[in-house]
Amino acid sequence: MNLYPKLIMDALATVMYPGTKKNIVDSNMVADQPVIEGMKVKVVIEFPRETDPFLKSTVKAAEAAIHYHVSKDVEVEIVTEFKSKPRPEVGKMLPGVKNIVAVSSGKGGVGKSTVSANLAIALARLGYKVGLLDADIFGPSMPKMFDVEDARPYSVNVDGRDLIAPIEQYGVKLLSIGFFVNPDTATLWRGGMASNALKQLIGDADWGELDYLVIDTPPGTSDIHLTLLQTLAITGAVIVSTPQQVALADARKGVDMYRNDKVNVPILGLVENMAWFTPKELPENKYYIFGKEGCKQLASELGVPLLAQIPIVQGICESGDGGKPAALSSETMAGLSFINLAQSVVTVVNRRNKEQPPTEIVRTN
Repeated sequence: MNLYPKLIMDALATVMYPGTKKNIVDSNMVADQPVIEGMKVKVVIEFPRETDPFLKSTVKAAEAAIHYHVSKDVEVEIVTEFKSKPRPEVGKMLPGVKNIVAVSSGKGGVGKSTVSANLAIALARLGYKVGLLDADIFGPSMPKMFDVEDARPYSVNVDGRDLIAPIEQYGVKLLSIGFFVNPDTATLWRGGMASNALKQLIGDADWGELDYLVIDTPPGTSDIHLTLLQTLAITGAVIVSTPQQVALADARKGVDMYRNDKVNVPILGLVENMAWFTPKELPENKYYIFGKEGCKQLASELGVPLLAQIPIVQGICESGDGGKPAALSSETMAGLSFINLAQSVVTVVNRRNKEQPPTEIVRTN
């Protein structure tokens, strides 16, 4: 029996591809002409991406179609190619990012997201290239804090890969699951779904060259933290707490998570948020509503720096809710506090990079 390309292509034209609801020939998925050597046939089929859910079934159908419509004696070789290159493997993501800083808290309500947003903006104001990843999958707040709730990231093609372009605001590249879900609807996802969404925001985004990628993590310890630790080599963690004893107890757990033998992420330092209250009318007065210098004592006990003490200022809440974080102005007490925090973070990161080896991702057995 003599084989020729049209015979093979006619057989392949009977194979439907669910992704386009057309056959693989009309879908332009058969790359080049089939290569024929005697009774051997080599066919190259191009799929949109390596994770295509119809890949295996389509390959099997193509092989079966050739055997059915041409001859069962044909030796078929199917080669798969992909329009979009695969996501870099774990441990090799974000090659253009110099430092990854995770901002964490042992419990919610201590102002972790406020600190993350203002730290990112303050670093950008100091002249650094900065990205901010809102990893709080179930309670994303960055779109509101950056006044970009209506923004929708678009796709860009970089080196053959279709990537998500972060939203740029206040000199910061920003990505959040909040851009992709209804802000008025609860995100009812199982842990695996949330982790996969986070991996997409990390590995399928065009972060480019950054000096710092700040990650606003969810409160507590969860699947999301484990996903981050297994996906990225985090330079160091910043732990946010109030001076309150309940918050400090949870802050200890946050520190312990990163210092765990299997994790070994350096603690860059603690941030004491809501350290005191100073009313506008009495700028010299300090009222220690949640206790005095609890974080300072904890930092000393744990042997880590106290990076900043951020006061309770009405303007911090108002500016965050209004989409203009306090760090945009260094003329206010709050703005100056965040600029000082950013300078402290730069100092401790530089010291950490000189004195300690790069962080390893957490490996699962």
